[in-house]
Amino acid sequence: MAKAIISQPRDFPAIEELLEATALKEDLSAVPRPLAAQLVREVVAQNKARLLAGRTSVTLDELYDEIRRTVATAAGDRMTRVINATGIIVHTNLGRAPLSRTLFEEVKDTVCGYSNVEFDLSSGGRGRRGGACERYLALLAGSESATIVNNCAAALFLILNTLANRKAVLISRGELVQIGGGFRIPDILKKSGAKLCEVGTTNVTTLADYEKNLNENTTLILKVHKSNFIQAGFTEEVPLRNLTALGSAHDVLIVNDLGSGALTATEDQLGAAEPTVQQSVRDGADLTCFSGDKLLGGVQAGLIVGRTKLIDGIKRNPLFRTFRVDKIAFAMLERVLASCLNGTHQHDVELWRILSVPESELYQRGKEMAHALGSPPELSVEATQAYVGGGALPEKGLPSAAIVFHKPFKATALMQWFRSMRPPIIGRIENERFMLDLKAVAIEDLPLVQSSIKKVLEEGK
Repeated sequence: MAKAIISQPRDFPAIEELLEATALKEDLSAVPRPLAAQLVREVVAQNKARLLAGRTSVTLDELYDEIRRTVATAAGDRMTRVINATGIIVHTNLGRAPLSRTLFEEVKDTVCGYSNVEFDLSSGGRGRRGGACERYLALLAGSESATIVNNCAAALFLILNTLANRKAVLISRGELVQIGGGFRIPDILKKSGAKLCEVGTTNVTTLADYEKNLNENTTLILKVHKSNFIQAGFTEEVPLRNLTALGSAHDVLIVNDLGSGALTATEDQLGAAEPTVQQSVRDGADLTCFSGDKLLGGVQAGLIVGRTKLIDGIKRNPLFRTFRVDKIAFAMLERVLASCLNGTHQHDVELWRILSVPESELYQRGKEMAHALGSPPELSVEATQAYVGGGALPEKGLPSAAIVFHKPFKATALMQWFRSMRPPIIGRIENERFMLDLKAVAIEDLPLVQSSIKKVLEEGK
């Protein structure tokens, strides 16, 4: 029988006894039993150390509470669904672009069982992985060929390692960007074996800057779309079509890293024109690389389009296999690319459905929710700005509406409270007020948001 007050290390219950304790059963079931046992051992060891260091005692209830908190923290590391009320639609930390449930249902039979991912149904022999995906992508981009790897950084690495290993690569100083997670373009170049040659200045790079740095060791000019930041004021960069003309004149390859990679026009829906993959191809880039889970609205992938000879060389690189995608990614990308080809992406692709919801409808959803909650004075529904995210159009706000909390609620406490909900609801703090932006909240999740707000109103004052 466990003691209610533990004053000596030998008074602690056995690990097995704690694992079988009725009061902890439900909490411990949130993680696999071996992990639960490990966590319980750690908590007991820490408490024993505290007693030896001078703490007089610990109660059994305190020990149970610490075990619960430790297990809850470990359980929180598991992948789980969250409701995105941040106003950032392609949210890197929340899985980037959401996937369409309809498209996902279409691929379930393909990915849950066996599939012809690398099997030729006509010949009965080994097939080409991702053949349909590559064909759709090349057709959509208007390029000779295409291939797909596991992310855009991998795509750029493979391009550089295949085409510019031990060769000079020219890049504007204003385009030496840092991408998510602290990865920097210069570091990717270095690891690929390419030799970085910076041209121009941070704010001004001219065609002459590229031309005067060309030499017999230069094999490639890399252009990187500054998608996740804005340069303003006294700036100048060289248009892609001018670089491709320079490359043709000097037999130097031009590679365009578009990052977020729009494959459909964005001006009508987003109020600003993100450069498209098709324009990059038309402007003469030998290769263009971009992401599959940003403005395309698909899964994580790095997409490469361009000249057949170059892409064939990339696919022969021994490292290509280390960066290839699986059957799930190919199956989803096939559906997304097909919807873009058919012109139905605004209906089929979840990202574009979210982007198409007008501010007036979002405001109406917020007002209906506030009314259902009794129109409490602590809440208001206000116009706000959402953002695409994922490195696209960083300064272009999208009209949205949000539920805003006022006194006596504290914004930081609400942020934590909503994160503890099931499912967690991730909002944002703006001007020291907590708000739930409705732009990326699915209509079927509104009842969950409403019930969570009701719980906060009832218990959180």
